[in-house]
Amino acid sequence: MLARPLKVLIASAPHADTFGYSMPPPGLLRLGGAALRAGLDVALDDLSYRWTAGDLGEDDAGTLAGRAAAHLLARGPVDLLGLSVMGATLPIAVAILERLRPALPDATLALGGPGVHGTGDEVLRRFPWIDLVVRGEAEKTLPELARALQRGGDLRTIPGLTLRGPAGAVERTPDRPPLRDLGALPDYAWELLPSIADYKALRGEEDGLVPLDSGRGCVYDCSFCSIGRTWSRRSRPLPAARLADEIEGLRRIPAARRAYLCHDIFGADRRHAVDLCEELVRRAVDIPWEVRARVDHLDDDLLAAMARAGCDRVLLGIESGAPEVRRRNQKGMHDDVDVLARVRACVDAGVTPILSLILGLPGEGDAELERSLDLCARAALSGGVQVSLHLANPQPGCALGDEFGAEARPSDSVPPDMALGAGDSPEERALIGAHPDLFSTWALLPMPPERLGELVFLKDELGALLMRYPRTFHALRFGAGDAAADALALARAWREDGRTFETFARERSRGGPRAGVIEALLAWEGALVRVGARGPLAPIPGRWRVGGEALRAPLDVVACAGRMGEGAPPPLDGDAEEPCAFAVTVAPVRPGALPGIRTLRIGAGAADLARRLQDPRASDAERRALERSLDPAHPALVALVAAGLLVPPSRAGSTAPA
Repeated sequence: MLARPLKVLIASAPHADTFGYSMPPPGLLRLGGAALRAGLDVALDDLSYRWTAGDLGEDDAGTLAGRAAAHLLARGPVDLLGLSVMGATLPIAVAILERLRPALPDATLALGGPGVHGTGDEVLRRFPWIDLVVRGEAEKTLPELARALQRGGDLRTIPGLTLRGPAGAVERTPDRPPLRDLGALPDYAWELLPSIADYKALRGEEDGLVPLDSGRGCVYDCSFCSIGRTWSRRSRPLPAARLADEIEGLRRIPAARRAYLCHDIFGADRRHAVDLCEELVRRAVDIPWEVRARVDHLDDDLLAAMARAGCDRVLLGIESGAPEVRRRNQKGMHDDVDVLARVRACVDAGVTPILSLILGLPGEGDAELERSLDLCARAALSGGVQVSLHLANPQPGCALGDEFGAEARPSDSVPPDMALGAGDSPEERALIGAHPDLFSTWALLPMPPERLGELVFLKDELGALLMRYPRTFHALRFGAGDAAADALALARAWREDGRTFETFARERSRGGPRAGVIEALLAWEGALVRVGARGPLAPIPGRWRVGGEALRAPLDVVACAGRMGEGAPPPLDGDAEEPCAFAVTVAPVRPGALPGIRTLRIGAGAADLARRLQDPRASDAERRALERSLDPAHPALVALVAAGLLVPPSRAGSTAPA
């Protein structure tokens, strides 16, 4: 029994995933809130943030585990120290606690989080310096554990723990029932971690994306995912009014501009989703937000409601374009769901879809892989669709782990997506190598090396290509005919060619009936990428600027893309009646909303003016003479400024940056 208040330190284990470390962990913030509400003397730390910010000092060995341990020790005495882990951060957490054990002989060292689901027993058996594992939700377990340690009570009376009994054997207390009402969850302990502005400053981000603990669990049992089993196949969203409070509350947090609702299956409870949308509309909350969902949960009415309420992006877990592969992997989606139609419905509603597919799932051969790639290629024809391709990973605690975990082994050359940003330090590599069954987050499904190489190429190269040149890629599938060739065959030809896609496309179409169409699509899509990457231009004193790109094409490229999106082949060269002029510009958006890039039909005169304004061969005198001749009040120029193609000079005294 302690005569003084128990000191608690909970930290998230470090990783270098560029997406994750720019946001505070919502589960850690929620747990900190529970500890504060229970009156505990608690501190939080996000070691990913500390690592990225350069706040981890050096120890004698200079290792990541040693630096992290030294940083935690520098925070002062502690009686209970817990590390929150994902599968990818479990090895580094084990190494950190090993470093801490000699320095904290009397402290309780614990692990918790999804990374120890299904592995907690073995973690304690193999690593004696770890005292216990907290299973499931910890908002109630942590205060009970702290009180028992304070009073010297028997920890075996606390549900949700895996620990060592008096004889040293690993024991499990009964599971703690999931919280019935997530509305009873505590507020986030924002004050215990760095500010959102500090997080965003690490990468110079201006998106202001903030994750919110919007719900927990999943009713499905997909073979590649452990979430359903972790939560006993139950799904509980945060009550709509409470979630609306938390989204609206971001208004009061500097640098917070949009919300990321972390619950995996938004829309599974349709009534809840509609209630949230209606509540946000009623309150006129102007914070954009994004979600993760399934295509079979998003009907047209719900998508329209989401868009009205500020949702502008949704990650869709599709996994495969082949229904038989989805069945084999327990996706639980009816075969007759028209995935492509649902993706297009998202676009039509103004909600940008991210298609997430897993390559190499059991049951996938060339025919099934082609269906996935064809789905991605056709979906990407709709403007703004994003494609995210992954490799199957037999994580602990999921069906793939049960089926293939014993034979799956880590790959030194291909880190699985689930392990990005982790596993690179010597301590981690040693642990992964010594315990491959325990750390199978680094493993890939067994397959021939040549197949793995092809899937890696498709994941890394084709996925990115379909977001840069989707119309060009699709047009190349037609060659000289009117039937689309296999997307897989075209991707293989590009891989074998070995050159850039632009060069490959030009050479493949050279002398063909659509060479001009391919060249026009390449130019257009290249402009879309460049303008999107550059973003809007600020005005500067005394200078007109071209805010987008103007181009001429032998056909209406937008109409061509629409035609292909409807299933028709691209036109042949010479089908257009006359050349067309277009402008690619940045559409104005409110703070936090996704940037919009648009293509506008313009006149030949406007295209010529834009060309002359940015002509690198023009002298300063010629450019100044041209700019003096422009009348900002002329209706044509007003229209071009409104469209974003031209940026007029700033007013006198303005100090707007270039």
